Amino acid sequence: MGKPVQKVGILTGGGDCPGLNAVIRAVVKAATIEHRWTVLGIPDGYDGLIWPEKIHPLGAKEIHGILPRGGTILGTSNRGNPFAYPMQENGTTVIKDVSPILLENVRKAGIDVLVVVGGDGTQKIALELWRRGVAVVGIPKTIDNDLSATEITFGFDTALQTATEAIDKLHTTAESHHRVMLVEVMGRDAGWIALESGIAGGADVILIPEIPFSLEKICSKIEGRAEAGRHFSIIVVAEGCHTMDGHPIIPVDHERRQATRSGAIANTVGTLVGRCTHRETRVTVLGHIQRGGSPSPFDRVLGSRMGVAAVDLIARGEFGHMVCLRCGSIESTPIAKAVGALKIVDPNGDMVRTARALGISFGD
Repeated sequence: MGKPVQKVGILTGGGDCPGLNAVIRAVVKAATIEHRWTVLGIPDGYDGLIWPEKIHPLGAKEIHGILPRGGTILGTSNRGNPFAYPMQENGTTVIKDVSPILLENVRKAGIDVLVVVGGDGTQKIALELWRRGVAVVGIPKTIDNDLSATEITFGFDTALQTATEAIDKLHTTAESHHRVMLVEVMGRDAGWIALESGIAGGADVILIPEIPFSLEKICSKIEGRAEAGRHFSIIVVAEGCHTMDGHPIIPVDHERRQATRSGAIANTVGTLVGRCTHRETRVTVLGHIQRGGSPSPFDRVLGSRMGVAAVDLIARGEFGHMVCLRCGSIESTPIAKAVGALKIVDPNGDMVRTARALGISFGD
């Protein structure tokens, strides 16, 4: 048995999403009320441990009123990998391993356990810190819902609601003007937001990374609707969709994978569909709107459950583990088993079959 826990640090890494503040609030409440531990808030992801001046205690005052707030009161960063950290030297950017600095700052701050809230990349860094002696507990987070170790991640439900509401509103204007409306949603590697919002919003075509599409098949669907007297169509486009030749419809270079530029995919598809069908097309790119806003009740509850479960893992000394949702219950899994394998849409699964039975085309 190691030394008793006195201080718990918490950071949020990667892209923000609704529900993060619910997690922070739950960790602080459970840690302070049940165990009398001190909780330290680490700002801006791992950056806050590389530059630790802004680390501060979190108590009742700091978490007051944050449950319905989107984003994260701690701030976040998706560029703060301490094992490959960009730094300026003589006017040139160099990549350095600054993990020894981070490890020393963890020691200086007196952090006994580090709670890391983030997606696959953030948890991979947490795993490396665990291997270097930091007591770590992970909480999964991504609006893309693509982490294989958990059935669902908080933030997804709110993003799904945002996307569905947008599709609902586009229906009326699309029908009024007899237009083809394209809605681009997030989903670089997994098409869960596009698939589920497309079903919920009554889309006619859904394009996802897991099912390569053909422009001809999309146009055929649109023309078929027109022949049936339906002179408008809704196409939901995941940002990572591919054509049948196996390549993205526009090149996805290293820079784009690091900082996705919204709109390029849907605008390209929209232009091609317009040329093919000779119909007016309009594109709506939801972009970071999907990350914002007040979390849904589901995400508030799930985030709260996961935050409390993370504190329970600390109390049991189960470090190097990440909490997860399985069969409706909060469980845990080693972080090593939780990272590196994305949960993608099964092209032959129930969800896709449901969409096809409803007459939705995937352009294949």
